[in-house]
Amino acid sequence: MSQELEFQNVSVAREANVYFDGKVTSRTIVLADGSQKTLGVMLPGEYEFGTQAAEEMDISSGELDVLLPGADDWLSIRQAHVFHVPAEASFKVRVLSITHYCCTYLS
Repeated sequence: MSQELEFQNVSVAREANVYFDGKVTSRTIVLADGSQKTLGVMLPGEYEFGTQAAEEMDISSGELDVLLPGADDWLSIRQAHVFHVPAEASFKVRVLSITHYCCTYLS
């Protein structure tokens, strides 16, 4: 689990990524090594996301249920947790309380 609390020497995109009428927002950060992450917030609601690259989703706070690709059962997240989503896939979330996340794009 990554659970990094702070990132050093990064650039941050000035414009936010805004989804679902503003209920999900994130900022892209670029680390010193050139890798990218997004730091975001999801408000309560139900959302479906698609991936291009494989992703590591690091949930730092909040409560949500996740339906991962190929799964029949929802995964309940009620504390800090990390999960992975393969490339070219989609996953669903039911956000129950304001949730903070960090998405790392894996190669």
